[in-house]
Amino acid sequence: MFVLIVGAGRLGSAVAKTALAAGHEVSVLDQDPLSHERLDAGQTQSWEDSGGQFTVGTALEMEALIQAGIERAEMFIASTSGDNTNLVIAQIAQKRFGVARAVVRVMDPARADWYREQGLHTISPTKHAIEMFESAIRPEAA
Repeated sequence: MFVLIVGAGRLGSAVAKTALAAGHEVSVLDQDPLSHERLDAGQTQSWEDSGGQFTVGTALEMEALIQAGIERAEMFIASTSGDNTNLVIAQIAQKRFGVARAVVRVMDPARADWYREQGLHTISPTKHAIEMFESAIRPEAA
């Protein structure tokens, strides 16, 4: 499966490495050329020598998405630090490029719920953390 991941921060780079190790074709797009270092960190060979692709560009620009391979992506992961960027590019992936599986990180739990209702696969780390903390403060958890 060809996976396009936008955002090579801690989350995006970790998922990219896991996907590549699982035998998927993986392309990563990030606007910061130095974020490539996260893809190489802890590896015995470079990201590209392992079969990965890295593109420097802004995800809101069609040219960068195309260069990163969105036209052949079977799965799209939006993991930048910005909810607005993630939501817009995930919708572009689905609606304009027909990517069947688009997963988007959304920090705001209310927005994540609303966009999930609109058809996006959203993951909200904030919502997950809230649930974990609420579970931890229950009397039976002590």
